[in-house]
Amino acid sequence: MESVIARALRAKHPPVAILFSDEKPDGAAQFSEGKWGCVMWLLAGAIKGKTAAVDERTFGCLGGGTGLGFGNQYENWPGGIDCFYYFLSTGNASRGEEGEQLAEQARPGMRRQSFEHFVHGERYLKSPEVTRKFVEQLPMTRIPTRYVIFKPLADVDPERERPDSVLFLVNPDRLSALVALANYEGPTWDNVIIPWAAGCQSVGIFPHREARAESPRAVVGMIDITARKYMNRQFGGDLLTFSVPFEMFLTMESNVPGSFLEHEQWQELLDLEAARDGDQKV
Repeated sequence: MESVIARALRAKHPPVAILFSDEKPDGAAQFSEGKWGCVMWLLAGAIKGKTAAVDERTFGCLGGGTGLGFGNQYENWPGGIDCFYYFLSTGNASRGEEGEQLAEQARPGMRRQSFEHFVHGERYLKSPEVTRKFVEQLPMTRIPTRYVIFKPLADVDPERERPDSVLFLVNPDRLSALVALANYEGPTWDNVIIPWAAGCQSVGIFPHREARAESPRAVVGMIDITARKYMNRQFGGDLLTFSVPFEMFLTMESNVPGSFLEHEQWQELLDLEAARDGDQKV
């Protein structure tokens, strides 16, 4: 399935489809059961052309399992969900002797950096209570199939497959164009959201929720600093994700002809970028 939008954007990274399936595609990359990994690595592979699959036994980390729609995996956090509330905020050491005991119990099954964050906190939210409210407001879900699939959109067969959402990895210029296109025909002009969320949540459960909303919105992601660190190593530091529910994507595709994407100002902006990067004008 080719994208009119990607062509109009002169996209440097091809779009990726997120699908649900009970069958794993042949040759799909997948974490080994019980092995730690960040699902953003699998997404990076799909952006580079490699299909990936995730199920409830191979989501890499509890955050990834939650973010892709395998229920509230934070309930399985070492020491219980309260320990996660401290992990994301002030750290379990702030609980005094109880926290120290929980940390020692958790240490054998944790990576060094995760253990440090377990003890001292990632400090992304102000307090455990704020973290509890954050978790309670997440659009937790259970996907209807065994697998979440990351697949290059170009490899999707529209006669047999229907993505849940489509993801673009873009710089600020192309993000601006996608936001404009998402709002091109209204009826409101707030059709894109930027929730504070983990990288996997912003490409998983948030677009999944929007795909089922009466007025779906696209979701800008990669606001998660930890996820940005992983993706930065793969693609550089000036990129964000733009995830759009599939029906909304089709509407945006149909709106490219006659839009600003065919207007001289957009072409001039792309030419400026090409000149700056030393690329040949397309």
